[in-house]
Amino acid sequence: MAISVFDLFKVGIGPSSSHTVGPMRAAATFAQALIDQGLLDDVRRVEIRLYGSLSATGVGHATDRACVMGLMGEWPDSIDPTCIETRIQTLRETGELNLAGKSTIAFNWQRDLLLLDESLPYHPNAMSLTAFGETGELSEQTYYSIGGGFIIEAEEAASGIAPTSDVVLPYDFSSAAELLKLCNQHGLRVSELMMANELAWRSEADIRQGLLHIWSVMRECVEQGLRHEGILPGGLNVPRRAAKLHRSLLEIGKPNVITSTLSAMEWVNLFALAVNEENAAGGRMVTAPTNGAAGIIPAVLHYYMKFNPDASDDDVVNFFLGAAAVGILCKKNASISGAEVGCQGEVGSACAMAAAGLADILGATPEQLENAAEIGLEHNLGLTCDPVGGLVQVPCIERNAIAAVKAINATQMALRGDGKHFISLDRVSRTMRDTGADMPDKYKETSRGGLAVSWVEC
Repeated sequence: MAISVFDLFKVGIGPSSSHTVGPMRAAATFAQALIDQGLLDDVRRVEIRLYGSLSATGVGHATDRACVMGLMGEWPDSIDPTCIETRIQTLRETGELNLAGKSTIAFNWQRDLLLLDESLPYHPNAMSLTAFGETGELSEQTYYSIGGGFIIEAEEAASGIAPTSDVVLPYDFSSAAELLKLCNQHGLRVSELMMANELAWRSEADIRQGLLHIWSVMRECVEQGLRHEGILPGGLNVPRRAAKLHRSLLEIGKPNVITSTLSAMEWVNLFALAVNEENAAGGRMVTAPTNGAAGIIPAVLHYYMKFNPDASDDDVVNFFLGAAAVGILCKKNASISGAEVGCQGEVGSACAMAAAGLADILGATPEQLENAAEIGLEHNLGLTCDPVGGLVQVPCIERNAIAAVKAINATQMALRGDGKHFISLDRVSRTMRDTGADMPDKYKETSRGGLAVSWVEC
């Protein structure tokens, strides 16, 4: 399966890539299929059934709202997040849903949106959509949201074969060992190899433009996070902290990474908090590679761009390419889904990706880059996904800040060495996969164990 950098970095909305972005894409895909099949005018009712983790934490992750908006024909990369509340309220009051933005049907929230206490095969994040006409069922499809906004249909999941692409990559790799071998054989940096692969999809100008757009959305997400104050939605009464921290840091004066390392780390914390507070509030952000871990990569890149006076757009492009190489390995060999392997798959993968991206633009050899990613991933092994109240707030927001600092430290450690180290990235990836398989389901985005239960007990 050929994976592009733009598969890992996607513009979307909060609070979750697997529980919000993926389900919205699935519902929008279903609505579009009704149009393509010539069935739209015959539909009188649509039923949504959520299973497994999508059901367990669906309300806290806005899965229900995302599905409804997707059925209305909205897509996560283009929807205006500020319009969602009003449109949901109107639907609840009128009992009418504008299917695919073209046809009005009846919709009863309690009858037509079901959160079921059961799981389907293949993946914990499952949902089924059924369209009914006057005389019965017209169309049905089951989707699996497999992390990072990726979705697959039931037929793909049942086949056990990853979706294929007609794209042939000049330097295809499925392991870190293969990546390093290709880099050494052809005298390429990791970002250079990734650029060559991306050219199989689009021109270099389009690649640069696309990645710089991703960066602009990340920057705007931080700016929004610094503007907003108050309490995050959801009922936990978690206060936003980024705006206040920003004012405090500005009072310190212009930071200097050499003379004020602690201040620099506080800026890293600030960037991560700002992104994840916006995500928790359902704002516009970039899945990187997931929403739950969306603050780590932009925080590290912001850190570099802020403290390096020579930073350029080339650095931004190479950062994303270097990070994506590691994201591809995590996706292929383990998982980036918290519902599948716990938070090690989300925050751990993002930490490793951020370390790799930073290493690349700091001049790391391919071996040093692999070492940086390995350190970042290794020291997140076993991390559970136990969001309090089913919301992407506690411990998720702070966890991103901690992992962003950890990614920078991983890069610094790797750059002090020659790339030789005891445990390879491939072994750590396999360990993450195996640890996730051994981890009880209550620790995998169900809010039925860990901190989620501890908070309730208190």
